[in-house]
Amino acid sequence: MSAVSEAPELSSDPLALERQVCFALAVSNRAVLAVYRPLLEPLGLTHPQYLVMLALWDHQRSDSGGIPPLSVKEIAAALQLDSATLSPMLKRLEALGLLTRSRRAGDERATDVELTEAGIALRERALAIPPAVVERLGVDIAELEELHRVLTRINVAALAANSLTD
Repeated sequence: MSAVSEAPELSSDPLALERQVCFALAVSNRAVLAVYRPLLEPLGLTHPQYLVMLALWDHQRSDSGGIPPLSVKEIAAALQLDSATLSPMLKRLEALGLLTRSRRAGDERATDVELTEAGIALRERALAIPPAVVERLGVDIAELEELHRVLTRINVAALAANSLTD
């Protein structure tokens, strides 16, 4: 039995609230983040901090020893945030002992971010998060993968549309 009910039939009015993609995305975002919150709490992370850690774990996993640390600018680009939004999160994660920040040798304008041993170790505990989210949502993994593909296409299209107006 699925915990997800079927979507209601949509109104024919193009301005009906339930027809708006922005509304569906906004309420889904809040609802999904509410699923993550209690799962992340034992890790001592908020959802935005979790995203930062995911970016760092991805980089660390692909690092065979020769890849330089990620810069604040690179993390911000990966998360589609500005550096001013990201910096307080990094400061908090550093205070938690999960990462270090240091000025890049040869370029004092750039700040490098690296995981600490505690940050690396936290990944093991975080491995339980994705399956717990899938279980709590009660949606088939194939549907979630398709949703991810569609949302990625929407994001690319929205970024392209926004670049036309910048």
